[in-house]
Amino acid sequence: MSTEARASTRDDLAGPRIGIDLGGTKTEIAVLDGSEVLLRRRVDTPAPEYARILDTIAGLVDDAEREVGQARLPVGIGVPGALSPTSGLLRNSNTQCLNGQPLRDDLESRLDRVVALENDANCLVLSEALIGAGRGYRVVYGVIIGTGTGGGIVVDGQVWRGPNAIAGEWGHNPLPWRSDDDGEPDCYCGKRGCIETFLSGPGMEREFAARYGRALSSRDIVAAAGTGDVDAGAMLERWLDQLARALASVINLLDPDVIVLGGGLSNLAAIYRELPRRLPGYVFADAVLTPVVAAAHGDSSGVFGAAMLPTPAVVPDKNPKR
Repeated sequence: MSTEARASTRDDLAGPRIGIDLGGTKTEIAVLDGSEVLLRRRVDTPAPEYARILDTIAGLVDDAEREVGQARLPVGIGVPGALSPTSGLLRNSNTQCLNGQPLRDDLESRLDRVVALENDANCLVLSEALIGAGRGYRVVYGVIIGTGTGGGIVVDGQVWRGPNAIAGEWGHNPLPWRSDDDGEPDCYCGKRGCIETFLSGPGMEREFAARYGRALSSRDIVAAAGTGDVDAGAMLERWLDQLARALASVINLLDPDVIVLGGGLSNLAAIYRELPRRLPGYVFADAVLTPVVAAAHGDSSGVFGAAMLPTPAVVPDKNPKR
């Protein structure tokens, strides 16, 4: 079945739907009716306090429904991390105040409806597989390179989670083919040398400061490299090689039909120029045919994908005192 056919048969997406993308620095809400965007708004994500994050999401939903003149719309939310299949609590989030919290239960209580909750990278790749840069491909691997380094997989238009709800999560595997020069930085997950500690925006900033004694944002490092700054240029060269190694390990394991990149650092033009010549040095094949493309919807792919999440079936409340 083609992606176009899949997209056109998503009857569960008929009518207005709310998507929310909870990011480390920004939280975005959108109301979609089919392919029409009725509303989009961004606010700063509050300081990492669980109660304030719940208040922000509830307030965005109330305001959006008031503005579009409809109540109790279906809500899908993309979050860093994932719900544990065993406990139902959120885990693996780099917004660490969310870890160990019954996030979906609390949001359903606040919003008084069933909520679709999904990993933010899965939301990005779902949007791109259905209506974006991955449209027409059967197996789509999506990556977020920003505050963190999330990853997700969509097969035949459906998110592939796996029994542990971690399918596609490349960021907490070790950086492959690491040399002594790469180092082995500590990661918030408790391990060392994770891909996220190198490729995320904070990872690039940490490494640049450690090597060159200068505190610059990842955005400023990229800009400085473009003006001929020797230190920034060397940092960017190192980062691109680390990215090629990390994505090559995905191709070697999954061999997806396409890789779609999202997140702030995915806007770096050098990625799409450099990866085609760097990947063959690491991929276990005589040629690399995998296209690596930028997300068609930029940093809104996540919020669009959240709005496209299937509405969960209503499950009887096992704890009426909740």
